[in-house]
Amino acid sequence: MQTIGNIPQIIKNVDDLYVGDLVHYFRVVFNHARNLRLPYHNFRHMFHVLWLCHQAGMYYKKELTRRDIRNLLIAAMFHDYDHRGLIGDDDINIVLATRGLERHILDEDRPSFNVIRSLINATEYPYKGPSESLSLSAQIIRDADLSQVLSVAWIQQVVFGLATEWNKKPIEVLAMQGPFMSSLKFHTEWAQKLFPQSDIEAKIAETRLFLDLLNGSATQ
Repeated sequence: MQTIGNIPQIIKNVDDLYVGDLVHYFRVVFNHARNLRLPYHNFRHMFHVLWLCHQAGMYYKKELTRRDIRNLLIAAMFHDYDHRGLIGDDDINIVLATRGLERHILDEDRPSFNVIRSLINATEYPYKGPSESLSLSAQIIRDADLSQVLSVAWIQQVVFGLATEWNKKPIEVLAMQGPFMSSLKFHTEWAQKLFPQSDIEAKIAETRLFLDLLNGSATQ
């Protein structure tokens, strides 16, 4: 799998993977999005999804057009734009993200607005439809959005982040991770290769070890 660059390189399109560049949208998100300091739905999460979608775009550059990849990356940058950081009612967050995109979309991207909006809509959770029924781009953004539970920083980003947003104790969110990961299923070939089932099982085991430590049942 081809190695990709850092966020500035992706924004400037140094790999010439898609049409144009994303400098305008980066400035919009960085300067105007109201969720960038949230514990979970923050700048790190949004641009982690962008980074992964770019990687997927490189993997599928024979299947996706340069316009398709640009649409996917814009959707990734805006999928949680102005997220409220509250549990439930994710449809409201989708509306806020779509409004942000509509306010700031470039004229050159306006003909693709409905396509980009449909990709943002695909990230609404719980999902309204099976991933199998979605376009390849929509499957990619869903897979990228789910993947942060498998990152090295998942305890800080996911467990403590969501605990703060949901007004729950971190151990409550930690206890939810095992069941969530047990049902986790990536649908694209790209994500399945990047996050094999063995990685998911290892993260489930890690979650159990953390719970054992916190509940006092670990071997001394």
